[in-house]
Amino acid sequence: MDREEERNDFSPVVKASRRQRFFWLPNAITICGLFSGFYAIVQAMNHRFELAAIGIFAAMIFDGLDGRVARLTNTQSDFGAQFDSLADMVAFGAAPALVLYEAELRSIGGKLAWIAAFVYVGCAALRLARFNTNADTVDKRFFQGLPSPAAAGLIAGFIWSISAYDFGGVPWLAWGLAVFAGFTMVSNIRYYSGKEINVRKAVPFSVVVLIAFLVILLIHLADNLPELLFLSFLAYALSGYVFAIVRMFRRRSKANS
Repeated sequence: MDREEERNDFSPVVKASRRQRFFWLPNAITICGLFSGFYAIVQAMNHRFELAAIGIFAAMIFDGLDGRVARLTNTQSDFGAQFDSLADMVAFGAAPALVLYEAELRSIGGKLAWIAAFVYVGCAALRLARFNTNADTVDKRFFQGLPSPAAAGLIAGFIWSISAYDFGGVPWLAWGLAVFAGFTMVSNIRYYSGKEINVRKAVPFSVVVLIAFLVILLIHLADNLPELLFLSFLAYALSGYVFAIVRMFRRRSKANS
């Protein structure tokens, strides 16, 4: 084979690699989320747990932005999806587990201290892998299992609350919370996703009034932000179990009728 034929054989691969592009805006937002997770880990190592929790919440904001920006600017890509998943593993898997370990679990000592942290990390990895493989087949209205950002928000809200009010020394409560969040992530319990909400759709005036009252309430409770966030994510985590029990009783009542 001469050089001309060899060049022609490999030219499609070369051309394809040259055409491959990476969209900077959504990936830059993903990098900010990845940095926020890394920042949380560093602050936990320095025993600055409030800043560590804030870093996790910052990662949640960036995680909510990158996908929406990619869709609005039509810059979705397979690379972006994989990069976002890896960043989520750091920000919502490793970071909450390590922060919780340094803040509370370490005082338990022995294997039990790191088993809970590893359960959380392992379940977060499984949750993300399942989400990536089932993204095109599941009902978009619901998440299968607790989403990893919500689990991270639950852990971060707990850490921020006990740090803000100097209410430490609750390692077994932290242990139970880590195990609960981990196993709930890999469960089959359905959680409302809110993805079908259309912000362009007209709503009744009563809904606008309700939103205004909610904004006023949030401003009023701004001084209690740590516990507000913790209770909000705790309520969301428990909501899946509540609706699962309600659906079970409804099925039983229909079967008996």
